[in-house]
Amino acid sequence: MPTNEFSVSAKPPGGRDRPRSARWRRALRWLLGLFAAGLLSLVVGRVLFFSGPYRTPAPLPPTRLIDLHVHTAGIGAGGSGCFISRELEQSWKFNIYLKSFGTSRAELTAQGDASLVDRIAAQVAASRHVSHAVILAMDGAVDAAGELDRTATEVHVPNEFVARETARHPNLLFGASVNPLRRDALARLDWCAANGAVLVKWIPSIMHIDPADERLIPFYERLNFHQLPLLTHAGQERSFTHADDRLADPERLRLPLRLGVTVIAAHIASTGENGGERDTDRLARLMKEFPNLHSEISSLTQVNKPGYLKEALTRPEFAGRLAYGSDFPLINTALVSPWLFGLHLEKAEMSRLAQIGNPWDRDVELKQALGVPPEVFARTASLLAPRLKLLKGK
Repeated sequence: MPTNEFSVSAKPPGGRDRPRSARWRRALRWLLGLFAAGLLSLVVGRVLFFSGPYRTPAPLPPTRLIDLHVHTAGIGAGGSGCFISRELEQSWKFNIYLKSFGTSRAELTAQGDASLVDRIAAQVAASRHVSHAVILAMDGAVDAAGELDRTATEVHVPNEFVARETARHPNLLFGASVNPLRRDALARLDWCAANGAVLVKWIPSIMHIDPADERLIPFYERLNFHQLPLLTHAGQERSFTHADDRLADPERLRLPLRLGVTVIAAHIASTGENGGERDTDRLARLMKEFPNLHSEISSLTQVNKPGYLKEALTRPEFAGRLAYGSDFPLINTALVSPWLFGLHLEKAEMSRLAQIGNPWDRDVELKQALGVPPEVFARTASLLAPRLKLLKGK
């Protein structure tokens, strides 16, 4: 039977490979085009939207700085008494925190939790700009009997541990933490004051403290007696596995403010919302009413807080009320990088900042480059001055 030459489709050279190669070439051209478009948009975006620093950068104060907000932690190694919840230890955040401290579980187990404090002291000593750091204890939640509730506590860093370790380092200061609902809260506060505390730190949303609770009035009065400022987290809390952000509503600070406590609401109450309003707006309103209310700029260069540092530096309610803090060790994570500020800093400046090895110097110079004025850097010392003067006279 003669073959019908039209009954069999003629293959192009290479069979099916030719159409497949064409598809790959089209895909490659598409990807290259997408990359070029992205690069062009970045260039055009920088040209169109580059606005420079939030404020004109100014020289740093002539004296070195005090960092108001530095964390330590531990797993109980070396008899520290520290612990973290099993939930936090099993979360993805735990290894990030270890890395940001520059340590590992094995190293902590071998060297003890005090090695973290030693590491912080050494890095502060090597800093060109920071002379002292306030190391923060962290009390836990308490039960109905006023005792520490380990099952409800996310992280615990005892006052005794922080007081002992900071006393070994002249460039570290003791930041106490006392849950005012403890049965012996006033005695604990007195102990902290007698052992060199320069402030008291709360995170109400994980310590289960309502600052508006009138049962806390004696505690607030004792803070005044000891001239101890209250540094309290305000706004949303996402560093831990759970938090009740209602307790970090700035409006709940009216009670200690009316009683004359020096209150430092951390992070300008960034990212939170209560009562249908941004927590930052609620804090700004309180600034108009209470001259004893302050805030600080720790964490405001984090990628998850865009615009908050600019707001802190340009909003009139915060003028004269801001102090310097770093929120170490979070400044050692991918949340904070000079390369995040391409619309505000020149490429050469971002590169220079990224190459600074000391975390405190990098933090200070990044904030300075973005326009944090010298009076903000200097205000931490003035806020702590009454307490430091009292300690010096003892």
